[in-house]
Amino acid sequence: MALQLRPNCEYCDTDLPPNSTEARICSYECTFCADCVEGRLHNVCPNCGGGFVARPIRPSTEWRPGVSVAKHPPSDQRVHLKYSLEDIAAHSARIRSIAPQER
Repeated sequence: MALQLRPNCEYCDTDLPPNSTEARICSYECTFCADCVEGRLHNVCPNCGGGFVARPIRPSTEWRPGVSVAKHPPSDQRVHLKYSLEDIAAHSARIRSIAPQER
């Protein structure tokens, strides 16, 4: 199963195309831009509390049969946060001093 490759930052709604080097994901594929992860979320996923990594870039060229962005297109469904900005700030402040591997 391929990553969903969500099209936007769930916090600020910035577009994150499949080849974006600014996309960050948690283990549940929650997707945010690097600016929000670093400056607003402090490497704390507001949905699960996990940390983030750079989202892999799906190849645009079909180097192997059936494996490319054309064969496994990204999602076009925009995702938005279900928590208030105040709640997210409190959540991040509560656990950001704990390393992701220890959360």
